[in-house]
Amino acid sequence: MNILIAGVGGQGIILASRAIAEAAIAAGLPVRTAETIGMAQRGGPVVSHIRIGASHYGPLIPHGAADILVACEPAEGARNLPFLKKGGRAIISTSPVIPVSVSLGTSSYDVPGILHFLEKHIEHPYFLDAAGLASEAGNIKSLNMVMLGALSALELPFPAEILLKAALKLLPPPTHPINSRAFSLGRQTLEGRVT
Repeated sequence: MNILIAGVGGQGIILASRAIAEAAIAAGLPVRTAETIGMAQRGGPVVSHIRIGASHYGPLIPHGAADILVACEPAEGARNLPFLKKGGRAIISTSPVIPVSVSLGTSSYDVPGILHFLEKHIEHPYFLDAAGLASEAGNIKSLNMVMLGALSALELPFPAEILLKAALKLLPPPTHPINSRAFSLGRQTLEGRVT
């Protein structure tokens, strides 16, 4: 199984990919990961490749080979759409991270247009207000846990409990209640919609 996670620096993309890799290892599966990071500390793009199963492949997912695309930001979902295989599934946060150039008025960000594009070009898209759910859980920074929870509602080669446990091991104990709630909200949001 190939999973690609895309977002911007500060959204916890690397932590999410590490949690998936740890869950795969805990389930006794071979796994490879790789990240591509562009000025991540300044809100630049971050893409993480997770390949679970066959150990003879390289860590980077080729174009058209991702089973699942997890987009923590709409524009990054559109940018990384070529990785998704035909018939693949995509979980997309509808919450944009507005670039500085848009804030300064030198460029625009058409969120409805991007979401429409994604809906039109993905066979199985699942949209959710990840930022709203993270805020409901208690902290906007738990957006990555919302997305992991949503991912756990899809058919993965390990149970949701293993993924949550792996993620919590990477986080400070005082944050566990909020992050567990975020994971649960993400999973509940997708559970009834997965076909």
